[in-house]
Amino acid sequence: MAAQAVTPQSVDFSKWYNEIVYRADLAAQSPVRGCIIIKPYGYELWDAIKNGLDRRFKATGHRNAYFPLFIPESYIKREAQHVEGFSPELAVVTIAGGKELEEPLIVRPTSETIIGEAFAQWIQSYRDLPLLINQWSNVVRWELRTRPFLRTAEFLWQEGHTAHATHDDAEAETLQMLDVYADMAINDAAIPVIKGRKSEQEKFAGALRSYTIEAMMGDKKALQSGTSHNLGQNFATAFDIKYLDVNNEQQICWTTSWGLSTRFVGAVVMAHGDDTGLRLPPRLAPIQVVMVPIYRDEDGERVVMEAVSRLQAALLDAGIRLHVDTRDERPGFKFNDWEMRGVPVRIEIGPKDVANNTVVLARRDMPGKAGKQFVSQDGIVEAVKTLLGDIHDNMLEQATQFRDANIHEVEGDYNRFREIVADSWAYTWFCGDAECEKKIQEDNQAVSRCFPLEQDAGEGPCIVCKGTAKERALFAKAY
Repeated sequence: MAAQAVTPQSVDFSKWYNEIVYRADLAAQSPVRGCIIIKPYGYELWDAIKNGLDRRFKATGHRNAYFPLFIPESYIKREAQHVEGFSPELAVVTIAGGKELEEPLIVRPTSETIIGEAFAQWIQSYRDLPLLINQWSNVVRWELRTRPFLRTAEFLWQEGHTAHATHDDAEAETLQMLDVYADMAINDAAIPVIKGRKSEQEKFAGALRSYTIEAMMGDKKALQSGTSHNLGQNFATAFDIKYLDVNNEQQICWTTSWGLSTRFVGAVVMAHGDDTGLRLPPRLAPIQVVMVPIYRDEDGERVVMEAVSRLQAALLDAGIRLHVDTRDERPGFKFNDWEMRGVPVRIEIGPKDVANNTVVLARRDMPGKAGKQFVSQDGIVEAVKTLLGDIHDNMLEQATQFRDANIHEVEGDYNRFREIVADSWAYTWFCGDAECEKKIQEDNQAVSRCFPLEQDAGEGPCIVCKGTAKERALFAKAY
């Protein structure tokens, strides 16, 4: 029986996304409102993202720690902007062990406050700085409208927290970690991202400055894929994080925080997927290569499986993540199933291939005959390695071309701006004023994504108020 077709992206992108997440076996629905069960295939994808980031964090001097899930309510309230920003999303525990708690506990929405308290105890002298900590954990934010991976009441993430002696040190850390996120997105996930600074209205609650990597999804909406915040001295002042400098004078620290979550799994789905299913970038794919043996009788099975065993050993020895599909199903069913799951390369091998000492390599990123090639079994390892690299490069190029074709510059013409943000991204002069941003959001259901860090110097008329703006910003509808 043929599998039911997926809703095409062009018909209903949101419905397509939900169908893909569940049919590709990334997640299952949960009995808890707003939460999902991350299935092994989805968790392995998150693991690959996590491992790529963790390797980069450690290379830049950060160490992993773990802090409590529960945070005293009084801690959250100690930084005014922070509690105001998170108040609608907080889950609060008031009863435990059958008794009402003397002080309610907040289920961790983010850990600046409890980590700030710890930093105040750990830091005494300039010799203790910089303090570079990362945490892998779950957080809870009570979202009203949820969507698997993109916005759930509970999600997985990492949150980095650091303390520094000066503003410039904290700013350098903030930008360094933004670069780390961009490097992972581009070189692991094949997602081209734009690094930028958030507007005052869109920055993290309590931050001095917030930076972001913004990615364009397949429906041209933006996804904030990772953020890095210079917290200034706001949290350090609230939590008394101080140090004695070289002159034995007491100074207030400068702190940062930065995070990337399982919403990045959603980014991979939406940036690369097509109407057939997932298209996973090779460096993140849980299975990089699936091998499908094809035979009709016992003699054919014996000949083919002998070759499969030999090729399997060679590919696994080379560190390639390989799965051999020996299910009792038709080859066409298997092809469709692995295309839905987004496996980058499929190896087909039958009796004729064995006789010719060849296999068929089929690329997930290039459908039909154009994506198929015959290669010698003797050179299978190098052929597969080369092909995986080519697929990454091609997926990155496809996503980059799509993004660049859908970013349009506009100057001074608000009506033209509205036409653009209805279906694409607009790049325009923007003064950053809260009232101007509010008008854009009310008129267009679009928000400023960022002021790109890489842009030509100059000035021009703000797209809303026509006052002088010294930076351009990106605007788009967003997840």
